Amino acid sequence: MATSPPSLSLSPPNHAPPSFSPPSSILIIGSGVFGLGTAWALARRDLFSQSSITVVDRADPADRDVFPAPDAASIDTSRVVRADYADAAYAALAAEAQVQWRSQAKPSDLGAQGRYHESGLVLVADSAPVRRPSEVVSKSEMTGMDYTRFSWANVLSLASRNPGLVGPVQELPDVAAIRDRVGTGGSSGSWGYVNEGSGWANAQTSMAWLFDQVKATGRVRFISGTIASLEHTGTTVTGASLSDGSVLSAELVIVAAGAWTGSLVNLSGQAIATGQVMGYLDLTEAEQERLSTMPVVLNMSTGLFVIPPRNRVLKVARHAYGYLNPTALPTAPLSSTITSATSASHPLTHLSDPGLSIPKEGADELRQALRDMVSLEGIAERPFSRTRLCWYMDTPTADFLVDYHPDFQGLFIATGGSGHAFKFMPVIGDKITDCIARKCPPEFKAKWSWKLTTNFVFTEDGTRGSKPGLVLADELSTS
Repeated sequence: MATSPPSLSLSPPNHAPPSFSPPSSILIIGSGVFGLGTAWALARRDLFSQSSITVVDRADPADRDVFPAPDAASIDTSRVVRADYADAAYAALAAEAQVQWRSQAKPSDLGAQGRYHESGLVLVADSAPVRRPSEVVSKSEMTGMDYTRFSWANVLSLASRNPGLVGPVQELPDVAAIRDRVGTGGSSGSWGYVNEGSGWANAQTSMAWLFDQVKATGRVRFISGTIASLEHTGTTVTGASLSDGSVLSAELVIVAAGAWTGSLVNLSGQAIATGQVMGYLDLTEAEQERLSTMPVVLNMSTGLFVIPPRNRVLKVARHAYGYLNPTALPTAPLSSTITSATSASHPLTHLSDPGLSIPKEGADELRQALRDMVSLEGIAERPFSRTRLCWYMDTPTADFLVDYHPDFQGLFIATGGSGHAFKFMPVIGDKITDCIARKCPPEFKAKWSWKLTTNFVFTEDGTRGSKPGLVLADELSTS
């Protein structure tokens, strides 16, 4: 029997923003989804028509093979694009983004030329107590089943108001129904639903598209260089120094460096970098054909997911608490505390360590996902053609951190993607720019603000698999 979707809590009220005068110069550190998206929005906004805009990134924009940096979270063969969120505000924003993802009439449209594929999404969870429909649940208390059921409620609500935004949506009440829709012979979870209006995007080619949009404005200067530290006079940030000793000055500095943000700004209690496992397998033509119509399959209890293959490559990954990599920093990040941070969880990637592989613990779980979700003979034992650690910048509740620093003038932070920011690529820059202009959308004002907390250890939002607190070096040493 079908169960009723639970009710949802409302967003906090907005407060009148203070006055705002656009800065004469803006420096954006980072060219991922947040950085490039913000540059694009600023360049098109009349309010900032007199502001100079510079984007600096460690990758060279003149070399399209390495820009943005190939180890950044926003660069990959595929990312899930869904409006399937337990939080109504994110569900609505993702649905807004999907309108643009679906644009494919012209080669220059975002979703054209294979950048977006609407394969459908099967969202499931494992058995867990089902809460009462009227119960309100905080993110920190959510289980994977809670998340899936709240997400179901939100997409049904979106579909009822505007059928073109999502769907069709169908409940999958048991294992048999899930297996039937997955269509590979495999299954996952005990209850869920399918949203045929969700899918996935080619992240690398989509980011190239975004770069082209920014460049076409003619208003953004790109600089290749590694930021060593932020420049400041007292409590006013005035720019950034590069590793070659040069200095870039600006009236407003926007740090959008993803998982590397913590090396520039002390984010203790706000956000932390975590490594997530991904694996890729080569397929035969026959296997590609057999799996070509499968949906994205995502289990919110385990965090494991599989994205439909393209070009005979299948991707399997885990959205988890992730691995920490405590690292001594050569330069202490900007801090308003008496004791500056001297270390942080810092990304370790295949660019800094070409021999890096994922820990056995993560690889074993990816293989279990292949057994359960794909179920092709021998697929779970096949060697990965490559693996990757994708680095998230996680926040306590997986809400983005998009706000002025509370203790430093001229410093704005746009980070905390928490592994789910990419799908918002066509719209997130406009929302960040609203926040820069001190007109943050009311539904996100509390979610995206700088939090007064110091005890953040790991993300709790009902979507994370594996165990919290795993240290990368420890896991690699036992692999």
